[in-house]
Amino acid sequence: RVLFRSTMPFGFSLFPRNPRFYDFFADLSQCLVRTSEAMVDFLEHFEDVAAKAKHIGELESEADDVTHSIYTLMNQTFLTPIDREDIAALAQRMDDVVDNLEATATVLALYHVDATTETARALGDITRMQSVQISRAIEVLRADKNIGDILPIAHEINRLENRGDELFVSAMSHLFDGTVPPIEVLKWREIYNELENAVDAAENVSHVLEGIVLKHG
Repeated sequence: RVLFRSTMPFGFSLFPRNPRFYDFFADLSQCLVRTSEAMVDFLEHFEDVAAKAKHIGELESEADDVTHSIYTLMNQTFLTPIDREDIAALAQRMDDVVDNLEATATVLALYHVDATTETARALGDITRMQSVQISRAIEVLRADKNIGDILPIAHEINRLENRGDELFVSAMSHLFDGTVPPIEVLKWREIYNELENAVDAAENVSHVLEGIVLKHG
């Protein structure tokens, strides 16, 4: 719906709506999906640890570049398609997920873990499923139609986070039941924390998306 038609020369519009924001968010969401898939592969096929950790680090750098591009475009754009604080929050929260996955990979490599656990693999897969849902939500936002369709996607991300909480609590309980060697407790407490942080960060993305729907839906 056109509310204003500019008569300014050179095609200048007082109210530009730059679609590149959505292109960048789509790029960031795809980077998030690739990172989560790489983490699932890392945890399920625990081999070539240094190379796989390096690959995830490269994906994290790629996500940082896209996030920086979003901030740069925001600073160069007079009128953004959604509120600036929502653009900044959405970019940052998505980047946080990638950061937490990269931190997980770093810790796994640093601590010379012999093998992964069923819980770690399950938490990694939860983050992958959340990432796929985030990518779906970004496509809905990009289409600029039926934005309310984001809400059930956000609810699914939250449901997955609740499942992640259950797994995390169970894993931590096992770590401190007296059957796990102290050095392994130290290693896996940090690994589980990083994976849980990734799951929580994905939920934070859903909260930003819900806020956007409430404002613009």
